[in-house]
Amino acid sequence: MLNLSVLLEDSARRYPSRDALVLGDTRISYAELDSRSNQVANLLIEHGIEPGDTVAMSFPNVPEFPIVYYGILKAGAVVVPLNIMLKGREIAYHLEDSGAKAYICFEGGPDLPIGEFGRAGFESATQCRVMFVAGHEPGTGTGTGDVSGLEAALAETSDAFSTVVRAPQDIAVILYTSGTTGKPKGAQLSHSNMVMNAVTSNRLFDSNPIRHDTYLVTLPLFHSFGQTVTMNAGLSVGGTLVLLPRFEARAALRLMTDEGITVFAGVPTMYWGLLSALDESVDVDRIAATMRRAISGGAALPVEILTQFSERFGVQILEGYGLSETSPLALFSDPEREPRPGSIGVPVWGIEARLVDTEWNTVTDLDTVGEIAVRGHNVMSGYLGRPEATAEVMRDGWLRTGDLARRDSDGFYYIVDRAKDLIVRGGFNVYPREIEEVLITHAAVSLAAVIGVPHQTHGEEVKAFVILEPGKQVEEAELIAWCRDQMAVYKYPRSIEFTTVLPMTATGKILKRELATKAGRR
Repeated sequence: MLNLSVLLEDSARRYPSRDALVLGDTRISYAELDSRSNQVANLLIEHGIEPGDTVAMSFPNVPEFPIVYYGILKAGAVVVPLNIMLKGREIAYHLEDSGAKAYICFEGGPDLPIGEFGRAGFESATQCRVMFVAGHEPGTGTGTGDVSGLEAALAETSDAFSTVVRAPQDIAVILYTSGTTGKPKGAQLSHSNMVMNAVTSNRLFDSNPIRHDTYLVTLPLFHSFGQTVTMNAGLSVGGTLVLLPRFEARAALRLMTDEGITVFAGVPTMYWGLLSALDESVDVDRIAATMRRAISGGAALPVEILTQFSERFGVQILEGYGLSETSPLALFSDPEREPRPGSIGVPVWGIEARLVDTEWNTVTDLDTVGEIAVRGHNVMSGYLGRPEATAEVMRDGWLRTGDLARRDSDGFYYIVDRAKDLIVRGGFNVYPREIEEVLITHAAVSLAAVIGVPHQTHGEEVKAFVILEPGKQVEEAELIAWCRDQMAVYKYPRSIEFTTVLPMTATGKILKRELATKAGRR
């Protein structure tokens, strides 16, 4: 028997007075976190939630996220963490698709009215029976009688609870994909999937209770990366999680200094932001003195950013790879071997990986591009209610990821690009990441994103969006000419658009589909 909440409960027994969560001046101990999660579990049971029922939640990186998350698990229910950027119609879809019986969300504020959108979604969901809002004020409900303030409801609830035991293969969490190619699908992850991935993370990062790491948690906890690699993994070894609800580079650098951060996990754009925010006011030496692990995932990390970060902070960024369907950790830099810039590493403990072609045949030739497929304890049970979609990506325990890569003679994998981002120009395959890697080595270029746009004779043409370094200038024709000198004639961008921002997801991934729409691609 197994319940993912054991990760919190074990640390609460061993280190009850140790800080589990920090947000500003608020510090919550392990004992308090566990007790408040017990209250949430009792509240759900009182409202008819049974083992196996799904409960959705919408929270930024605030203490209520882990409190509610583990409370749902303790009750034996399935957690459905929702992206806090969703609007009412989208929330209703997720509540209906997941079959959520209850919904707990954050009130938010004028800049992000999570509660307002949540209530609109709840009103449109036919199966969801009850909703609780953290920060909810009396008299601001929908008039349905089914929306209650979370704090008031918990005030009269016991903080003693006996966790509902579950089988290892029972579903613990449903993580929804971004839905870039259709409606979002719910990846079903078991208690075993999630526990094993947290344990594997700690094995990789050499994390243990005696070391007492302090994590800066700015990756959205509703996303698999932050949820597993920082929250579940960190709490399982008695770590202290310093929460930063919205990534802002200067605020992150201040917390790294003030809280003595030892572990930071982020996506490439966050590392780019940290480097861009450095000035004489930042005590880089102090940050470097405590930082022992810097972890990157979620998207391919440009080698130039990796190199610059190592030079400034004296910390080698370890790059990993995974997706929601793999809990998420699947491949990672081998801790026993020197990191290889540009590589996502090797399969993590207990996981197999191979490259396949469109017919699932194994690609055996070294340095030949194929699609990554993985098998092991991290692979989801399938997409909720979508057997056809599951069959498309899963076969004999193997999951094909949609990411293109090559493998060297030592077994290290190198992401080439997303299969759907591949540009075919005049019959030649062009991988956007390769072009982006070259572009950011130019002295005037800070960040770049490359897409394919329709072309009458070539099928697709290469287009780049570029953010310039502060105070630097370069003309489009000049930069195109420079690119032409750096790469094969069919690869270099024929048009470059300068911009000050690139559209990104809540997790910091560049939204290339929005760039494609902007460029007129359909």
